[in-house]
Amino acid sequence: MRPLKSYYAVIFTNTRTDEDKGYSEMAQHMEALAREQSGFLDFESARDEIGISVSYWETLQDIANWKANTDHLFAQQKGISDWYKWYKVRICLVEREYEFNK
Repeated sequence: MRPLKSYYAVIFTNTRTDEDKGYSEMAQHMEALAREQSGFLDFESARDEIGISVSYWETLQDIANWKANTDHLFAQQKGISDWYKWYKVRICLVEREYEFNK
């Protein structure tokens, strides 16, 4: 990902329940579906004691459209009912980035 202008990051942090109940399959499906959405730039994820997933988007409208996607709405409800003990969503404007790569 090498955007030339600012873009947005949606940071989703969470703690999971003990049971999978289809979570792994849904997470893979949601990432694949997000990659097909207009304005999608990239996705990164890590899990240890807490999960952290970051998706990157061109505009706030792109984020709103993703949040309203029917399949994503279903996954959000399953998250509340089955998969998460707690979560927090942060939407941030990324104005600059740099990286190190050996």
